[in-house]
Amino acid sequence: MKDIVRGWRHIPQRYNLIGSKCLQCGEVFFPMRVICPKCRRKGKLEDIKFNGNGKIHSYSVIHTPTDEFKNISPYPVAIIELDEGAKITSQIVDCDTEDIEIGQEVELVFRKIRAESDEGVISYGYKFKHKK
Repeated sequence: MKDIVRGWRHIPQRYNLIGSKCLQCGEVFFPMRVICPKCRRKGKLEDIKFNGNGKIHSYSVIHTPTDEFKNISPYPVAIIELDEGAKITSQIVDCDTEDIEIGQEVELVFRKIRAESDEGVISYGYKFKHKK
């Protein structure tokens, strides 16, 4: 039950890709922060909603996943540099692993992550796909 309450509390961040921007140094971060890692306590942060577009900065293909993700392996996971400058780690979907290249433009999509068998709760989250 605790996870369900935590999930509902974080819905805006989960479905809108919200991070933080430091008004002192201009750095942007994902996930949201309460202290700027660059300025430390000197920085003042505000929420920023990312547009969901970016480029593949680096990637790897997972061939030996945990039991929870064996049914989708192999699958690519990438570091995405968002248009606003923050970097985020995410799965790349809707493509063959051979078609992924560093520098490719990608866009945010929301997909099913897993279904909790005991409670029947379906978890959704962000992933990225090639931009058309």
